[in-house]
This record gives sequence, structure tokens and C-alpha cells, in this order.
Amino acid sequence: MNKKVIIFITFISSVSLIGVVVIQLLWANYALKLRSEIFDNRVQIFLEQVVKKISKDPNIDVTSLPCMSENADKHVSCAENFIKIHNINIQQLDSMMEHEFCVHMQVNKDYVYGIIDKSNKELICCSNNAYKNELLNTTYTFPIPCYNKCETKLLGIYFKDKQSYVLNRMIFLLIISTLFLLIVIISFILTVFILLRQKKLSEMKSDFVNNMTHELKTPIATISLASEMLAKPSVLESKDKILQYANIIFDENARLKAQVEQVLQISVLDKKDFKLLKKDIDVHQTIEIIVDNFKLAIKQKNGKITSNLTADSSHIFADPAHFYHIISNLIDNANKYSLEEPDIIISTRSNKDGIYITVEDHGIGISPENARHVFKKLYRVPTGNIHNVKGFGLGLYYVKTMTEAHGGSIKLISELNKGSIFELYFPFSHSVNIQ
Repeated sequence: MNKKVIIFITFISSVSLIGVVVIQLLWANYALKLRSEIFDNRVQIFLEQVVKKISKDPNIDVTSLPCMSENADKHVSCAENFIKIHNINIQQLDSMMEHEFCVHMQVNKDYVYGIIDKSNKELICCSNNAYKNELLNTTYTFPIPCYNKCETKLLGIYFKDKQSYVLNRMIFLLIISTLFLLIVIISFILTVFILLRQKKLSEMKSDFVNNMTHELKTPIATISLASEMLAKPSVLESKDKILQYANIIFDENARLKAQVEQVLQISVLDKKDFKLLKKDIDVHQTIEIIVDNFKLAIKQKNGKITSNLTADSSHIFADPAHFYHIISNLIDNANKYSLEEPDIIISTRSNKDGIYITVEDHGIGISPENARHVFKKLYRVPTGNIHNVKGFGLGLYYVKTMTEAHGGSIKLISELNKGSIFELYFPFSHSVNIQ
């Protein structure tokens, strides 16, 4: 998929997701306000029910009662005889409030109520004197009919934690909504991540196919050319030329076989379908053999390879073939990525648990961004406009996989344009006879 298309799709999806989140938050805010209004309306309804009970007549419309009564004593203040006139029992009032708000409205008893004399801004009675000011300023009130004078008396209630009550009524929906929203956000992030990863993998596979095609075509073309030369009469007359072209075919065939084996090896590594034929090997001896095999190739680039094998114990229990290829891959990389004169140093050291093998070069190095990926399958470090570094991106993946299969580890220390250091660690085995 085109990079611009991916960016466009990601942008549109991101904007849409942000829109969904914003709308969800607005709906949640609206729902909270609606729940708060419902709470306010229910409080007024239950306050009215209590006032009706106080008035002794559940059918009376307390909002339409006259403020004056013909039989009322006009010289007596409602504030003085209010409780007596309505025959209000404080314990009975408390029971009424609890019945309406705790039982019917299902509010915990975290409220304060009282009878308010609005004209004098005083409390006639109160369930908790610590909240007098809050109760005088409460918005939850309902008028109680007064039969003596035009003095308004109110039954008021104050909730210590109204928000908690409202949230508790919505907590389940809020949690579910938040959970689904998080799932959508995480799914979106993972989708984008997987999409980018798949695009990167597709590019790596395309690069791998191109490299493999080039690598395989070269020995095939050489073998074809050598075969044509062998068919010429002038060549057949010379044993030296026949031997020369035969050696070329043999070498190129061996090279082709090695490349095919390297490609086929990748599926074996992925499936972990391999068996290590371990035995006692001398690390120093194996390294010396590998170094001798690379000296000619390194010398052709006017470079040098140095061994500094100082490990006290050099015997490990490992698969000789895989160990040989592990070290060979690292030296081959050091040679390939030293674009001028290679300067490669192989060193060893040991402790009581195992042996450390270091392959150091002064080549082009690896940037921190690429260093995180060099051990991944098919990954190749970009070399800019330089295309003379061949490979499939399998070498370091193979090195890491097989080293860990032996119970070891690999560490990379590198700086761009200054070189790289690969440090391998292989543990000793109790069955190894250290000499």
C-alpha cells in the first residue's frame, strides 16, 4: 500500500476517533446534568410528600393554601407557635424524612434537614446544627402552610455529597462506556501499529527477494558462461583451461548451494525445528581456523584481522557447525561493512560461568535507530547510495537465534562511522572437560 494512502487513512481514522471520544464525553456530561435534574425533581416531590404528612391531609394542595385564616390569632407569630399549630413531632419528622429519602429515594442518610423561617432567615428546627448556613442557603425547599400570618415557613434539605449520589447512579454505565472507549482506542493504536509493521515487513520482503534474485543470478551466470567456454574446441584442447573453468563451476556451485541453504535455514529457525549436536569444542582452535579462512578475503581489501584470545578456559559444549557459522557471520559482516581497509579484532575472555567472544571492527557502524532492529529477520542496515554490500538480512538473525539456543546471549555496541563491537557469551557446561 502506498505510504501516502496509509498516512491519509491514519489521519482520517484519528480525526474520527477523536470525534467519537469528544461526542462520548459530551454525552456523558449531558447525562450527568440530566441525572442531576432528575435528582432535583425527585427531591422536590419527596419534600412535598413530607409536607403533606405534616399538614395531616395527604389530599391538601399545600401550594394553594391561604396565608391567612379567619380563626387565627393575628397577634401570634407563626415562628412562636408553628410546631404547636402543626403538631410536629421532631422524631416523627425524622422518621418521615428517612422513609421518603432513604427508603423511596434510596439516598444514604448523609443529608441535613430543617424548618426554615424565610422572613427572618432563621431555622426553627434543624437535624444537625453544624450545617446551619448550608441549610439556610439550600435550593431544596418546599413551603409549609402557615395559618397565623403571612410568614413563609419552608421545609429544607441539604445533601452533603450530591455529586457522589448522582455518579453512583451512573457509575456502571460510565465504567462500561469508558471500558469500550478504551478498547476502541487501543484497537485503533494496535491496528495502526500492525499496519505500519506489515508495510515495513512487505518492504523488507521485497528487498529480500530483490537481493536474493541478484545473489542467485550472479553464480548462475558465471556457471553458464564457464559451461559455454568448456564447449569450445579451443578450450577442450587445453587441460589447464578445462581445469580452470571446472574449478570456477565448482566454486560457484558451492556458493549457490550455500546461499540456498541460508535461505532455507530461515524456516527451520522460525519453527525452532532444529537439533543441536553438542560436543566439547575448543573455542580458540575454531576461531583460529575461521580467521585463517578469512585472511585472504580481508587481505584483498588491504585490511587485517587480529586475534587476541586470552580466555583462561576455552572449551564449551556446543554444536561445532553452528558455532563455526556464528563466528563466520560476524567476521563476514565486519569485513563487508568496512568499506575501506578492514581492521578486525577477535578477542576472548572468560569467567567461572562462561566465555565471552568479541568481534570488533572500525567500519561504518550502526546508528541507534538501526541497532534496535539488526537482529530481526530480513532486516538490513541501510547504506544510503552504497549498494555493494550484499546479503539477505539473515546473518545476525541466525547469530542471535543460535546463540540463544546454546543458552548464550549477544550484545551490540556501535557508533555510526566509528565501528561496531559484537559480544557473544556462551556458558560452560558441567560435562565439558576443561584442559
